[in-house]
This record gives sequence, structure tokens and C-alpha cells, in this order.
Amino acid sequence: MSTVKNQTINVSQAPKPVGLYPHARQVGNLLFLSGVGPRKAGTDKIPGVELDQQGNILSYDIAAQCHSVFQNIRIILEASGATWLDLVDVTVFLTNMKDDFATYNRIYAEYFHDNQPCRTTVEINKLPTPISIELKCIASLNSKHHKD
Repeated sequence: MSTVKNQTINVSQAPKPVGLYPHARQVGNLLFLSGVGPRKAGTDKIPGVELDQQGNILSYDIAAQCHSVFQNIRIILEASGATWLDLVDVTVFLTNMKDDFATYNRIYAEYFHDNQPCRTTVEINKLPTPISIELKCIASLNSKHHKD
């Protein structure tokens, strides 16, 4: 009987998780990424976000956050032996669908032009840190794009 590969993956080049969870977990030929936001690795800095002294959001740039979260996803995928083209399912959480969807959707199309995974976008009222976007992704390590 063969055993199914089941391992957790943590990536030093990605932002540190804000709780007790790995960046990703490989189970068999699937790679599940935990929610990934736009924070930069090694810091609590969020691109495009200005906070007041109490940590409340004064202003934010959804475009800067989109680019940063997509870069973080790519870092985690590559450290896990996967590529952008291995993504098969993406769930996107936005905190302001009305104001941010058009910008996010335009930038998403730039990144996913060559790969079109299934996608769900939902609005939520808050994320654990003062960010406006977070992605939850699944990649298939069976694809022809997967790095062995």
C-alpha cells in the first residue's frame, strides 16, 4: 500500500502567518495554501496602507495590495515546488467589494492571463490584520507545469 504525501510547508521569504498554521500543506498531489495577504516578509508593513496610532486604516491602495499578495502567492508556490500555472482554485476575500472589485479584477486578469483557475470572490467585513485582500489557493501538482 502506498502512502499519500502529507507535509506542511513554511517559507521564510513569505510573510509570517498570524496564527498557528503553515503557509501551505501538500496532501497527495494537491497543494493547499493558507490565506495569504499582502504583508511583506520580515515586517508587519502592508504595501499601500496608512494606519493611525491605534492601528485603524486611514487609507489604502488596493492596487498595491493586489500586486503584493500575488507576489506572496508566487513565493509560496515556488518554495513548494509549484508554479503559478499549477493553480486550479482561488478564493479571494475583499473587505470593500464596491470600491475595490474593478481594480482587483483588472490586476487579477494581468496575473492570470495564461492560467484561469476557478475563482470565487467574496466580501467580508474584516481580516485579521489591516489588509483589504486575502487569497486562499489550491494548486495541482499533477499539472505539466509542476516542477519535479
